[in-house]
Order: sequence, then structure tokens, then C-alpha cells
Amino acid sequence: MRLDSVSQRYGLRGPWILRDVSLTVPEGSLVRVQGGNGSGKSTLLRLVAAVCEPTRGRVRERPARRAYVPERFPAALPFTAHGYLCHLGRIHGLRGSEPARRADAALERFGAAAFAHRQLRELSKGTCQKVAVAQALLGEPELLVLDEAWTGLDAGARAALDDAVGERLDAGCTVVFVDHDPARLAGLPNLHWLVGAGRVRESDLARTGPDLPCRIVLSGRPGGAKGLDGLAGVLAVAELGDDRVRLTAAAGSSDDLLRTLLADPAVHVESVR
Repeated sequence: MRLDSVSQRYGLRGPWILRDVSLTVPEGSLVRVQGGNGSGKSTLLRLVAAVCEPTRGRVRERPARRAYVPERFPAALPFTAHGYLCHLGRIHGLRGSEPARRADAALERFGAAAFAHRQLRELSKGTCQKVAVAQALLGEPELLVLDEAWTGLDAGARAALDDAVGERLDAGCTVVFVDHDPARLAGLPNLHWLVGAGRVRESDLARTGPDLPCRIVLSGRPGGAKGLDGLAGVLAVAELGDDRVRLTAAAGSSDDLLRTLLADPAVHVESVR
């Protein structure tokens, strides 16, 4: 995907939010977008997701299957949570019982199954956000754009979204996101965009190669996450529920850490990224 001399303003005489932005996004990239309030981050994400088209310039070679989670979900839509997901599933081309099956699975994954048949307008902001995230994943997108999608989610749903992003990346999806937590998806982004004064530049924060931290998801460990933060090389520990734990570890320590974990026959390492 390419942004070619993209500029954006709202109204004929409004100020330019973005000016002459030219960027290339390699397929399968994870891109973190950073900038101050009002810098144009959300405008940039809407352009990438094709929610709006630029005033000048073009966005080329967007993937066909796209999904977008806005900063504010339009909760006044006349649907139940399940009905909304089924409706979007059919828009994505799902047929028969598949929309309902995927809707059920998505609501369960993000902890909103109990609210499946409640009207969207009756749901809390946090539960609406779970529905917003669920709809974005229904069609297995090739481009996933997340504008502060973690905001308002509880710890379990945030971890589920982290995992879902990892799964989409494994499938070759391009993910572009904004989040205020500097540790969000720590070590995974291979591109950083800094937005400010109408311009977007690639940051020198981007890191590639063997220095990148790795993420290890494991299950079956007696005691769960207890004591893991004391192991050499462990940078962060998160409980994912259902006896699953995610570790973020320094790359140089990952081999020794895996050997330590696998010394316990009860431990099952589900993934290493």
C-alpha cells in the first residue's frame, strides 16, 4: 500500500490537517502511529482505511478486505450486538450459518457473550468497544486499522485483542494502530510513524533484526504467571485467562528462558513470536 502526496483538509477553506504525505507500507507490516492530540493521527488512519478519501493525492494498492475500529463507536445503531455482527458478516460475504457462528465466537472471545441480544444503545461504552473490535475481525481482514481500539476494554479483552493482532500478522495482514500505552504490542512494530505539523515521518524508533523482543504464550504452568517476572530476560508478564500466560522477553535471553520453561513437563509453549 502506498500514500502518494496525500493531503487532507475539511471544508474548502479549512486548515490542512495533513500535507504531502508519501509513505510505503509493506504487506504484513505492523505500524504504530504516534503524535500529539490534534496532530492528525485519526485523519491519517481514516485515509489508510478508506473511511474517507484525501483532498489531494491518492492511497494506492489497499488490500480488498479492510477493517477499521474508530476511536468512538456509533452505539446508536438499531441492532442488537449479535444482530449487528451478523449483518456485517453478510456484508463481508459470509453465508448460511457462518455469520452467526463467527458472531458468537467473537463475542465470547472478547467477553461480551452475555450481551449478545441487548440493543447497542443499551450497552456500556466498554461493551460497545468489544463489539467494535469483534466486527473488525469478522471478515479476516488483510488490512486492520485500530484507532485507540484498546481504550475502554477490560484486561481480558485487551489481551484478547493483542492476541488477535498477532494472529492477523501471522496470516500476512497489515495492521496500523494508535494507542496511548507505550508498552502496547511492545517489540512487535516494525514501522513507526510520527505525525505532527501536518507531516508524517518514519521514526528512528523502528527496530528490526535480532534485537527485537519476543513474545511467548504458554499454558499449563502450575501457579500460572506467579514468579515468571523474576526469570532472567523477562520484560513483561500478562495473564490471558484459561490458564494461558504471555511473556515478553529480551531476544538475547529467549533461548535460555524457553529451556527453563520447558524443563517443566506440564508447560505447553503455544507460540513464540
